[in-house]
Amino acid sequence: MVGNGANRIAAEEVRIKLSELCYKSIACDATEDKKHIDLSSEPLVLVCAAGLEGPNADDVAKEVAIYRAHRAAPVVVATEGQEFSAALATLRVPDVHPALAFVLSAMAGHLFGYEAALAIDAQARTLRQARAAIEVALAVPDAAGLLDRLAPALRPVARPVLAMLRSGQVDGSLPASVALQIASLLRYATGASPLETYEADHGRLGLPSVVVEDLTNALTRGIEELTRPVDAIKHQAKTVTVGISRSEDALLGAPLVGAVLAAGGERNRLGYRALRTLAALGPAVDEVVGSTRYGIEAVEDEGAERSLRLRVLAKKGVASGLASRAERSPELRGTKHRVATQREVTAAVGASDGRTVLIVPESREGRASGLVLLHVRFAGRLVPEVARAVLEGYQGRYAALVDAVTETEPRFADEVLGQVPVVDLLTQPVHVLAAHWRNRAEA
Repeated sequence: MVGNGANRIAAEEVRIKLSELCYKSIACDATEDKKHIDLSSEPLVLVCAAGLEGPNADDVAKEVAIYRAHRAAPVVVATEGQEFSAALATLRVPDVHPALAFVLSAMAGHLFGYEAALAIDAQARTLRQARAAIEVALAVPDAAGLLDRLAPALRPVARPVLAMLRSGQVDGSLPASVALQIASLLRYATGASPLETYEADHGRLGLPSVVVEDLTNALTRGIEELTRPVDAIKHQAKTVTVGISRSEDALLGAPLVGAVLAAGGERNRLGYRALRTLAALGPAVDEVVGSTRYGIEAVEDEGAERSLRLRVLAKKGVASGLASRAERSPELRGTKHRVATQREVTAAVGASDGRTVLIVPESREGRASGLVLLHVRFAGRLVPEVARAVLEGYQGRYAALVDAVTETEPRFADEVLGQVPVVDLLTQPVHVLAAHWRNRAEA
């Protein structure tokens, strides 16, 4: 970000906004000072230049030419009629009194940041499609032939993911280590690389279940890095310094968060993402009827193999009279293992008893330290607007569902959300849910 005179004030304001939306530290300098550094490491320079006239405008035009010569990509916010021929692009604003033009620089910068955040968020779409393909394969409980089932469904979505990584589109948003993991794991999952070499690359025995688990985790990390929630995009930059504590206090007042705390969950072990997800899921739950809190312990088995085990810490409500599987078989596995690994609040339906639950991870020092399982009664159906808000706040499920539907249908009809039971919207694989939209189109 650069600007001079009053436009320097606009540049400082836009810097804060862009830093918030793009989750990156962004430098801000006077226009004439930026040329003194190597711009190849900061290729995009947004120049606030609205309202400049005469020699000042000529000087800034020369600076922009220097940026371009130093391999930068200067984008200039300029008043209609101003020419900056060396600029990669020009964002034009109306001609107003020069004393007020810097305000338009700031507003254009805010809109630029909004669109930039949306563009970054859109890059997660291909990763969500890949994770959705994995959900479909895992919907079949038999583990035999897991990669054989997954590979044909994954190859069509793996190609655009790998093309995106090769093209450099996500170089500014996705950490290199995550991109490398995703690229490598996709090659193993689609059969392009033999499982015999998996341990040498990833340090774990190349079993199909291990490959799928590692790929799911890597895709989840990539999606998290690229996702820009619309509510964060719309907020003013001041929420970074003023609003965070207030927003967390508001989340603590959400009914489901209160239920987790009442079950014994510790506030300092619930991450912000878990709090936000629980708040979003509120309209989907009619009642919490019980809870079980588990601790997760690492145990060294014979042969020095390390495994994770569950220990029941407390039961309340309907759970008090239920026998927990962890009491007779404490190994951490199944859906609970996935929640502990991905550390995401997850809605589930019991495979053996059909009970509907929410599983909430607790974390400490970067790993899962426990789980809170809430026994819940989900609402039957929600009005489309509410159902959409719930899905947008739950693991980015709305965007994944839109992608699954629009693979075969010309548009996504939000009104169908109100016709599908909430428990199905939250727990069924998105490609299975997409059948509701296809059936509607055929009818």
